[in-house]
Amino acid sequence: MSCKQQLVVLGATGSIGLSTLDVIARNKSQFEVFALTAGGNAKSMAQLCLTHNPVFAVMASDNAAEQLKQNLSGTACKTIVRSGVDAMSELAAHPSVDAVMSAIVGAAGLIPTLSAVEAGKKVLLANKESLVMSGQLFIDKVKKHGATLLPIDSEHNAIFQCLPNTLQGSKTDAKLAQHGVSKILLTGSGGPFLTRDINTLSTVTVEQAVAHPNWSMGQKISVDSATMMNKGLEFIEAKWLFNCAANDIEVVIHPQSIIHSMVQYQDGSVLAQMGNPDMRTPIAHALAHPQRIDAGVKPLDFSQIADFTFTKPDFARYPNLKLAITACELGQGATTTVNAANEVAVAAFLNGEIAFTDIYRINAQTLDATNDVNVHTLDEILACDKLAREQAVQQIRKVQR
Repeated sequence: MSCKQQLVVLGATGSIGLSTLDVIARNKSQFEVFALTAGGNAKSMAQLCLTHNPVFAVMASDNAAEQLKQNLSGTACKTIVRSGVDAMSELAAHPSVDAVMSAIVGAAGLIPTLSAVEAGKKVLLANKESLVMSGQLFIDKVKKHGATLLPIDSEHNAIFQCLPNTLQGSKTDAKLAQHGVSKILLTGSGGPFLTRDINTLSTVTVEQAVAHPNWSMGQKISVDSATMMNKGLEFIEAKWLFNCAANDIEVVIHPQSIIHSMVQYQDGSVLAQMGNPDMRTPIAHALAHPQRIDAGVKPLDFSQIADFTFTKPDFARYPNLKLAITACELGQGATTTVNAANEVAVAAFLNGEIAFTDIYRINAQTLDATNDVNVHTLDEILACDKLAREQAVQQIRKVQR
């Protein structure tokens, strides 16, 4: 058996998955790909299989898996092709696997990520929806099964690095204040519409919304960044990752995206983690933790940085951020609902069915219609998610009339 760490990459063809594979390729003596999973992009997956030669590749559907098999036929690749969530979950929990990169976008990543947790794996969490949907359940399982949880979002990875060792990871019940921490400062760029006239936001096009000024991301996450719902979801994620309350977290607009987040201490100190806006840095940090490895990222040249600016978020400009913070205060049913509604609303916007500003309207109306839902078990969480999606579709129809 190889002494290299065996990795499963959930969501291999997305931006995080590809960045993960880039870091692995730079550190072949330490890491090896055991399995790759993807949604429907069989062409990209075939190329990844030929490059990284995983033991298994899993596509979301039978049709996509069949297409992948055809793409690989006639090549020397011996990767075994499978399909479906059950196969993804099985491989995430496989005895040969050391670590799992959870990079499937949206609610679809929850089940295989939970399988990795229940198998006690090292889980590199880029799928924030897992915690937004099932925070208490997820963290309880991390503790019960002895899994290691390492955050991949640049903001949460920055917070992790700036916290004292005693608060790193999700195996402790310690509160921030017990270790001298007064506040988590969660930074956000403000997206592409930070200075745009608020009165013109209803005319925002899909192309404008996905053109993030600093980060290269998928369409859904780019729209979430433009509405700052992404920061709202990260706010909820931070609550669970760092065992804190909503009032322990403060969102700060930092357009340069150089300071990825900060931790404020009771003695007046503030620790910040900085770096160029490249997801390979937090990925490399989590892969090798507590060691450091080459991520392929250029170091900061401080002589070339003009300035750092910081402002408070304007909730009139970013009502989705405020909605997510409110949901965080309301509880698990509310955060599950807002996440589900937002996935439906963003998809409708990307399909040209609704206006940019309708995303908030649909999210808020869905929460209003379902905010008394109380969830604890996985079945209840999934039922809440399904109900919210149905309600969001109804709200979209009202908007379209």
